[in-house]
Amino acid sequence: MNNEYDNEKFFEEYAKMSRSRDGLCSAGEWHRLKPLFPPLDGKNVLDLGCGYGWHCKFAAEQGAIRVLGLDLSRKMIEAARLRNAGEKIEYRICGIDEYEYPENVWDFVISNLALHYIENIELIFQKVHRTLKRDGVFLFNIEHPVFTAGVGQDWVYTVEGTPKYWPVDNYFIPGERHTHFLGCDVVKQHHTLTQILMGLLNSGFELKTVEEAEPPKEMMDIPGFKDELRRPMMLLVKAIAREVVISKEL
Repeated sequence: MNNEYDNEKFFEEYAKMSRSRDGLCSAGEWHRLKPLFPPLDGKNVLDLGCGYGWHCKFAAEQGAIRVLGLDLSRKMIEAARLRNAGEKIEYRICGIDEYEYPENVWDFVISNLALHYIENIELIFQKVHRTLKRDGVFLFNIEHPVFTAGVGQDWVYTVEGTPKYWPVDNYFIPGERHTHFLGCDVVKQHHTLTQILMGLLNSGFELKTVEEAEPPKEMMDIPGFKDELRRPMMLLVKAIAREVVISKEL
């Protein structure tokens, strides 16, 4: 997993984003993600790719008795400890693909905008299934395959600079995608919709919600947000850990 977030320039630019400054209320997906959270009173919560720790703080406020936030970025973890600390919250510098995933420990696993940096996503699904208690909930938001398959993850523009259309290429070829984001070169991993959904089903999950998140109407006055209605950017999935699936890869 690449770690652009410890790049000083990238981190400084990311910190200027509204979702970084103001938290969950300024995240375009929050109005759709929040209702998918299960009741957390008395629960153990794992956040994969916790960033600033907004979801960890929310989980603690909902009554979670233990919250562990993991992130590969030292800068993100330092910021989380300063901005979203809590008695029930632990932050740890650790990549999603480096965590030990102890068996039958967590009631709820959340991951927001982090799994598109993971190459072997099905292996992570298997490990998440293992670490969840039976009927535990896995909720994640990942960049939509139409977005990650976008050429350079950008629009084709008119001569006036208006977005003309969103080009998609090599959709069925998973793997690295290179884009330019916040002034830096960023490497992501493209996964098809089949890989994501069947990866969950094959790992023992039952799908409860699959949603292509649209930005809320109240954010339509933000520059560029109306164009977000022209192609999906995010895919929200809620799944329940059901039958046990044994994998030699684990």
